[in-house]
Amino acid sequence: MCDADVDGSHIQTLILTFFFRYMREMIENGYIYIATPPLYLVRKGKQAKYAWDDKERDGYIDKMKGSGSESSVHVQRYKGLGEMNAEQLWDTTMSPENRTLRQVTIESAAEADRIFSMLMGDDVPPRREFIENNAKYANIDA
Repeated sequence: MCDADVDGSHIQTLILTFFFRYMREMIENGYIYIATPPLYLVRKGKQAKYAWDDKERDGYIDKMKGSGSESSVHVQRYKGLGEMNAEQLWDTTMSPENRTLRQVTIESAAEADRIFSMLMGDDVPPRREFIENNAKYANIDA
């Protein structure tokens, strides 16, 4: 489990690369899962919805705006897991009834290893090409 932001994605890639390189059998046998915490809490009065991305957040905001004053819709962005209290973390990420788990496959781990090696390796041209090709898709979390 990592933060739901860009830094968390980077850490997740590092962890997947570690398992792929040093504990590959755990991935091959299906023992590695990624728990996905929400990035936002959208709240209006007693109504509260968790959102895992900007599109989902915007959808909840639109629905809640439709039922009254726009100013009464509050959005909290979780900068990290530490911003959630224990009950929120349980409800959204740990509880078997509500959590979202993604099983890591050898293909996803191999892709993480490939990208990590390319972005952190000594060979500059592939890294430059990757950045040039993907800059328009960048999720810059500033």
